Amino acid sequence: MASVFSLPSSSFLCPLKTTRFRTKFQSLHSSPKPFLINSLQLKELDPNIPEPVQTFWKWLCDEGVVSAKTPVKPGIVPEGLGLVAKRDIAKGETVLEVPRRFWINPDAVADTEIGNVCTGLKPWISVALFLLREKWRDDSKWKYYMAVLPESTDSTIYWSEEELSEIQGTQLLSTTLSVKDYVQNEFQKVEEEVILPNKQLFPFLITLDDFFWAFGMLRSRAFSRLRNQNLILVPLADLTNHNARVTTEDHAHEVRGPAGLFSWDLLFSLRSPLKLKAGDQLFIQYDLNKSNADMALDYGFIEPSTSARDAFTLTLEISESDDFYEDKLDIAESNGLGETAYFDIKLGQSLPRFLIPYLRLVALSGTDAFLLESIFRNAVWGHLELPVSRANEELICKVVRDACKSALSAYHTTIEEDERLMEEGNLSSRLQIAVGIRAGEKKVLQQIDDIFRERELELDELEYYQERRLKDLGLVVEQGDIIFWEPK
Repeated sequence: MASVFSLPSSSFLCPLKTTRFRTKFQSLHSSPKPFLINSLQLKELDPNIPEPVQTFWKWLCDEGVVSAKTPVKPGIVPEGLGLVAKRDIAKGETVLEVPRRFWINPDAVADTEIGNVCTGLKPWISVALFLLREKWRDDSKWKYYMAVLPESTDSTIYWSEEELSEIQGTQLLSTTLSVKDYVQNEFQKVEEEVILPNKQLFPFLITLDDFFWAFGMLRSRAFSRLRNQNLILVPLADLTNHNARVTTEDHAHEVRGPAGLFSWDLLFSLRSPLKLKAGDQLFIQYDLNKSNADMALDYGFIEPSTSARDAFTLTLEISESDDFYEDKLDIAESNGLGETAYFDIKLGQSLPRFLIPYLRLVALSGTDAFLLESIFRNAVWGHLELPVSRANEELICKVVRDACKSALSAYHTTIEEDERLMEEGNLSSRLQIAVGIRAGEKKVLQQIDDIFRERELELDELEYYQERRLKDLGLVVEQGDIIFWEPK
């Protein structure tokens, strides 16, 4: 899967949760000033929107981020909160432009009091510490934004042990536990090396739960598809929800434009990927390549109706105990692979191109090992793209099918049981994720097993290396008989 923060933009994944609403107002600028906002702009918000969101909107209006001309506004939507169109919006029309001074990213952290102690930290950790510090400060410039951030999402990193038991046997469970271990280890290091030695900068208790909160907010809300940005939070823009109807990720841009009455600066520009009518929700595409498991981990939802999101990752490895380890590794690396190779297999799609050649390489042994000799080095991958020998092909089928059977046995429900639960409905949001994930993985595993079962049935009909070689030498006629010359 992707690295920790190769992330697209984010969503407000659950209804607003806040423990308190602060009544003191302060501008993002150094000197406080009263809100100067047209009463019509106040009335345009749904009165059912939580008060912290209304205050957040007032702040953005006062700072000039939004105005009466801004074509979108916060609204109550099925996902909880989102952005809705105030008027008809054309496809590709710019709906928001947020100046750089409102971005939260590593550069913003570097300009604060904790900038020096965050130097050298992973970018996401420095931003996480910034979020926690600003959340704690009553006089924070970002207090109105902090007040609208949810306490959690339905991401599996927030699930209880009982909830995690519902994804028993899935790759999502192992990935979730690995991510949680990673975050815990990073917290222990940053607590010892940064937080405790700098109590004057962090005069409040930061717990592991706090750190997980910050990690989850970044995981679910960060934009990373801008030209010069690896990790960036953009207030208001991160209320935009995901929808499968959007089939392009070209919605966020870094542009130069007017950032104030007398200044120009970089702007975060958000465009609508769809044509909208007044009252429609603005949607974007988070990531076309993420599996449902990735979506559940990062954002806390899945696309149960999109079969291409159902995936299973086969992990293959050249064992160091293999007698031909060095030769196999050299061949793998020459073709863009390595000692370990990961192949994402999606439901309803063909196998990844290099999967079977890599399997054949790993399984090469006995008399087939002559292909590993140096004289074949430049051509060996081409040979591996076709069946090598019956023994080699039979072995890769057996290994893959055994792996599928083993993986399927780890789930505590069948596909039919999962489908029945989904048909009955009335599932909580997290149980719906769990049932969808485990059903999807099992369908992919069954698909893989079916492919290699059919291949086993064709073993006697396949053409192997030796037969192809004899044909190249003209020693096999069209009927497949080998030509022999008897001495005169």
